[in-house]
Amino acid sequence: MADVVKIGLLGCGTVGGSLVGLIHKRRSAIEHTTGITLEIVKVAVRSASRERSCPLDPDTVTTDASQVVQDPSVDIVVEVIGGIEPARTLILDALAAGKPVVTANKELLANCGAELYAAADKAGVDLLFEASAAGAIPIVRPLRESLLAEDLSRVMGIVNGTTNFILSKMSLEGSSYGDALAEAQRLGYAERDPTADVEGFDAGAKAAIMAGIAFGARVVAGDVYHEGISQLTAADISFAKRLGYSIKLLAIAEKFGTADDGTSEIGVRVHPTMVPNDHPLASVNGSFNAVFVEGAASGELMFYGRGAGGDPTASAVLGDVVDAALNLRQGNYRRVPSGPKAKIRSIDQLESAFYLNVEVEDLPGVLSQVAGVIGGHGLSIESMEQHGTGSGARLVFITHAAAEHAMQGAIAELKKTSVVKGVAGFLRVLGE
Repeated sequence: MADVVKIGLLGCGTVGGSLVGLIHKRRSAIEHTTGITLEIVKVAVRSASRERSCPLDPDTVTTDASQVVQDPSVDIVVEVIGGIEPARTLILDALAAGKPVVTANKELLANCGAELYAAADKAGVDLLFEASAAGAIPIVRPLRESLLAEDLSRVMGIVNGTTNFILSKMSLEGSSYGDALAEAQRLGYAERDPTADVEGFDAGAKAAIMAGIAFGARVVAGDVYHEGISQLTAADISFAKRLGYSIKLLAIAEKFGTADDGTSEIGVRVHPTMVPNDHPLASVNGSFNAVFVEGAASGELMFYGRGAGGDPTASAVLGDVVDAALNLRQGNYRRVPSGPKAKIRSIDQLESAFYLNVEVEDLPGVLSQVAGVIGGHGLSIESMEQHGTGSGARLVFITHAAAEHAMQGAIAELKKTSVVKGVAGFLRVLGE
């Protein structure tokens, strides 16, 4: 006879509703494979009268979330309400009561992860969060388990489906930013207020989670430098395509130095990036996500799939629920590796190649003058194009890798140079 594991669900919105449906659909297969029957016995919702597409027993529904945590029949708590509070308090209470927790809450983990990891470890129960980083893409578990002993140097990727959809529409179909965003909202990829997505906050939270797991250090959302895509123009897209690049909003976490001698630093950033068309990330389009991992022994690995939406996210949550149920039956748990607070390398000290689009007067000697400013800040030019604009000229540069502060210094000086009308575009360029 199968063991029954009873689930308390905090939240029944898009992800929670998909999870309920998926458990009903997959219950028999899970029981056949694991010998465990999953049963939802308590569900906390904001409004009990709201009509829902998922099958819910009215007797299981409550508007008091604490009832779910305190119910002695609940074996595992699943949190999909999002935000910091009351999610943080509810999860801590569940862990203190010895109940494993599965969450998809990237904002909470990116800000309070260390506290939650410690609470789970003290209680000796699971805290699982695969769905917090890349939806259905399994990346947390590989970083946490399969690659635990690997010396990872970089984890980067496209981890926000909304922005990738928008950039794909702009690049492949010539849509304006506004039209692409409006379509993303119509299709349900973007919220009515898209700020968290388009300004890089969502990707930044995911980057903090992945960096902490990959490098064994405490990284919080505030450590992540972020820029969004709202300032990108059709000209940026056009020049990138002409030069053999695709523009993607990348989350990049890098480790510098070694932990053994205490000199290691971590740089974590989110910003639009020109990705060479021959790089695997360049071909990731639409609402799909991908995470690229680089290790000393493993080399380069890429994880690809749907990174958002109710069903994909619910799939990752359900995988964690089954994992937690098996561990609960066996009397063990998986500890989240968590080290000391990371030493963060500021964006000014991080290096990359750069794209620079400068509008200038169409006069003799202008090119050498602009190139002189760039070179004077220690930047080496890899390639340059010059185009007439009717009222002047446009100089487009790709530089070799250099520190961010060098490029920012050059831009500041260019803006004060008499022959320069303005800096029309600036992007980081993904290198080796």
